[in-house]
Amino acid sequence: MRLLPRLTLKQLISLILFTLFTVYLASVAPGIEVAWVLAILMLTVYLFAFEIVPVDVAAISIMVILGLTSLFAPLMGLEKGLVDDSHIFDGFASNAVMSIVAVMIIGAGLDKTGIMSEVASIIMKYGGSTEKRIIPLISGTVGLISSFMQNVGAAALFLPVVSRISSRTGLPMSRLLMPMGFCAILGGTITMVGSSPLILLNDLILNSNHALPADKQMETFDLFSVTPVGLALVFAGILYFILAGRFVLPVNKNTQTEGGNTMQYFKDTYGMKAFYLYEVVVQQDSPVAGMSVDELESDQTLRVIAVEKGDGRRMGANSIDRSVGIEVGTVLGVLSNPEIIEQVAEDKKLTLKPTLDAFADALSNIKAGIAELVISPSSNLVGKSSRDLWMRKKYGASLLAIHRGDEILNCQSGIDIRNEKFEPGDVLVVHIGWDDLSRLEKDRDFVVVTTEYPHEELRPQKVVHAAVFFFITLALVIFSDLKLSVALLTGAIGMILSGVLKIDEAYDSISWSTVFLLASLIPLGLAVEKSGTAAWIAEHTLLVVGDMPIWVIQFAVAVLATLFTLVMSNVGATVLLVPLAVNIAIGAGANPAVFALTVAIATSNSFLIPTHQVNALIIGPGSYRVADFMKAGGIMTILFLVVSVGMLNLIF
Repeated sequence: MRLLPRLTLKQLISLILFTLFTVYLASVAPGIEVAWVLAILMLTVYLFAFEIVPVDVAAISIMVILGLTSLFAPLMGLEKGLVDDSHIFDGFASNAVMSIVAVMIIGAGLDKTGIMSEVASIIMKYGGSTEKRIIPLISGTVGLISSFMQNVGAAALFLPVVSRISSRTGLPMSRLLMPMGFCAILGGTITMVGSSPLILLNDLILNSNHALPADKQMETFDLFSVTPVGLALVFAGILYFILAGRFVLPVNKNTQTEGGNTMQYFKDTYGMKAFYLYEVVVQQDSPVAGMSVDELESDQTLRVIAVEKGDGRRMGANSIDRSVGIEVGTVLGVLSNPEIIEQVAEDKKLTLKPTLDAFADALSNIKAGIAELVISPSSNLVGKSSRDLWMRKKYGASLLAIHRGDEILNCQSGIDIRNEKFEPGDVLVVHIGWDDLSRLEKDRDFVVVTTEYPHEELRPQKVVHAAVFFFITLALVIFSDLKLSVALLTGAIGMILSGVLKIDEAYDSISWSTVFLLASLIPLGLAVEKSGTAAWIAEHTLLVVGDMPIWVIQFAVAVLATLFTLVMSNVGATVLLVPLAVNIAIGAGANPAVFALTVAIATSNSFLIPTHQVNALIIGPGSYRVADFMKAGGIMTILFLVVSVGMLNLIF
């Protein structure tokens, strides 16, 4: 039995190169403790970069290795372990991890009430179903929200929204989640309360002032001092994904839809030309104006399943019947064959839209689709037709075909199935909303064959409770000094106690791989900081650029902060580097406050690997690999450095 994965030739060669580089680093390290930390750090980078095992498994392995150093310290030449084993699991109780757990529960609670569904509908109304319109709307909104709340909270809040938009438009989540997550991180640079490093910065500046002469004293920054830089970063991020998204964003098919391709099933099972959903608008001179839905459908070439006449969307039970009149400007959602609909649109002067717009939400796979109903022998519907029953109006079901024994009757075979009398055992193929289908499962006249469809128990009656606890949480985060995790858990437990979520649903909403990924990396950051490894790297890096132009030194400081925040907390990186950056700035004759701000901003440059809380949050739902982050995040990292340093020099 093989205990470890077999390495490919590429991975083996890379392992040899990483090992040689690690040996070199250990040889120049100032002590044995730093040498071991560097070795474990390089192992972490290797495991993440080449995905020998899943990233959460890699992170747990590193945590265990750090814990075992307490046992093997004498053999390693150490007096004690790299991390005290009494603190090895502190990450699971850390502020960051508990905050992520809380925001996942809060997001699930808001989703359960239907609030997130409505937000998704609004975004789709203005964004349609194309990446280039949806990405700016989602990412821009999340970026602005994260300027006043923790970026991981903003990302978690919109995770259900992105999921629903993906399901309704057919766009893979992997194409939407990464832009949203990256812009949530970027949005934290818009105000001085948008991220932990910026919140901490003014205190660090005041502490540094105690050691500086009177003529070198730094002024603190106001709430919106950094806003131009943050807005430029968010804009650059959105523009990057609009222009380069199709090249750098992965297409992970397993994240694409929830509802499945029911139209293809209809085609394969019943041997018909597949019906697809279309949206048409009645033009001014269209002969359809003045007709009823029944008259439009008389030639059996299409089925009207949704109507919008400017007075509200009509779809499903108790909304459309065959007598509904059609007017100029009426938007119709129809099922038809691709070859037929274009001819009908031309003949009847209907504007055929390229994608669903008005009904993008209502007719998405997660809301409606093809279902099969059986007429039981004891059904009261035996001997009646679809027209007799006013089936579309009463049940919200549009009849497309009848499967009777070995015979298939459908609207493409020239048979008027709307007038066909139902017989015992008939299988009715209908297009229906999933809510209506759920109600039919309780109707004894039908046996619902289609049971695998997206249906969920929403609790719209709890929307007030969810909103109250969400705003309480938001107020605690923004206006109080309460620890972030406590503030967020207040909202999470409020969702549970008020009945918005059941406790099992709360547990199910938590991405445990994300929790273990973050919690397991925290001991590594502790080892890097406490051992002096971070300070040693910083000092040697800054010595190299000490005699160069000021903007080059500032850029080097930003690069160093970027590298540190990939392997340790952004707060730890900020605390460590701000004093160093201030001293370097004074020595180079630069503005020390601007250098300190450079560090605080650059610690948000966490796109290369999924160690940032936001990236860890989206890696599972988006089915991302580390290589996906390195591909899209590599360019984003460079763009961040160029824009941030450029804007800082322009503004300050």
